[in-house]
Amino acid sequence: MKESYDFSKGIKNPYVKKLKKQITIRIDADAIEYFKEQATEVGISYQNLINLYLRDCTEKKRKLSFSWE
Repeated sequence: MKESYDFSKGIKNPYVKKLKKQITIRIDADAIEYFKEQATEVGISYQNLINLYLRDCTEKKRKLSFSWE
């Protein structure tokens, strides 16, 4: 291992804005099962599928419609 390294010609990570942040959320079991089934059909992980769905919602600025009964 070298004693020092020269980073003067280094470049910033171009993907830094696309890094994901790990969080903990509570999701109903039936919702998770739905996304797992969909993910199996498409061939990606259910976490990535949920992320893609949420990203689509944010890009299209969808508003949730609900009412308390």
